[in-house]
Amino acid sequence: MTAAPEPRDGDPTVAVISDGRDPAGVGRPWVPAGRPATPRRLRAKSNAADRVFRGGARASGFTVLVIMLAVGLFLSLRAAEALKAVGFRFVTTQEWQPDTHRFGIAAVLTGTVLIASVAVCFSVPLSTGTALFISEIAPRWMKRALVTLVDLMAAVPSVVYGLWGLFFLQGQVVGLARWLSTWFGWIPIFAVDGADPTNPLATASVYTASTFIAGITVSLMVAPIQCSVMREAFSQAPPGEREGAYALGATRWGMVSAVVLPFGKGGIIGGTMLGLGRALGETIAVYLIISPVFQIQPHILQNGANSVSALIALRYGDASGFGMSALMAAGLALFILTLIVNFTASSIVARSRSGAQSEV
Repeated sequence: MTAAPEPRDGDPTVAVISDGRDPAGVGRPWVPAGRPATPRRLRAKSNAADRVFRGGARASGFTVLVIMLAVGLFLSLRAAEALKAVGFRFVTTQEWQPDTHRFGIAAVLTGTVLIASVAVCFSVPLSTGTALFISEIAPRWMKRALVTLVDLMAAVPSVVYGLWGLFFLQGQVVGLARWLSTWFGWIPIFAVDGADPTNPLATASVYTASTFIAGITVSLMVAPIQCSVMREAFSQAPPGEREGAYALGATRWGMVSAVVLPFGKGGIIGGTMLGLGRALGETIAVYLIISPVFQIQPHILQNGANSVSALIALRYGDASGFGMSALMAAGLALFILTLIVNFTASSIVARSRSGAQSEV
């Protein structure tokens, strides 16, 4: 038995012995002297269950993608006639008279964004506080009950929230809207045309069916989604960093502000944007509460508002052929907007769950 010379550092060859084993004698596959060494490719041996699971997961993901593309293609084809007739004026016109070719989404798109913004302003503090209480303060027995209640809030039909907002919340919020208009009316969004703050007997109808009331109602609908995402992000904060903060003398709030909130920042942003995507597309609750107007209404406390989804629900029943194409164009605009918001939120949430924001 003769052995080849010992390989030196950087030598591309592998020394072998005549019986096919390497010099160490561990039985690795041998490579003839003078041939560059290449790593062996390892392949996992999968069984039938693994192959079925892999195929099912791929098929599910592909099906979702196909459905999304099909929805976008359907809306695009149905909206082509209306978009071709008005062109870019579709996003700048406030009126909605499709039969005279004078229509656009400037007013309803502005109302959609305002309602969703009001909803997010109310839902984010509520969701963040609830998520922190569940993950950091509540005892175990209470935590399970609260998680179940929050999840049940997401299962309540939107029409129930709409009826609650119309018959209960609206009457309770009018006083707050009047107070905001009286003391902060110098801010344009809180101004109310026709309101007389000095007259205590002035009618309250100018404060009803507003963007403000619709936004508060929608905020309770999106809060469970935001709370679930934030709670999961907060619960993944590294235990070592939590204990380190306590070891340095931090209080519970000090630990939360120094460890949990920075770690869950991506979850807060992602949950907020997921809620925003849901709020942008809310239909029935907004439709029941608002008084539809087809002009840009920047005063959130004032009677009158509109949204893209409410417009479609309002005009779908009596729309002509061309009017239906115009509604499809409005739906396409809302579809693209919510798609952008949701994809952005999903990417942020995915990064927050990786733990890259916290050093272990």
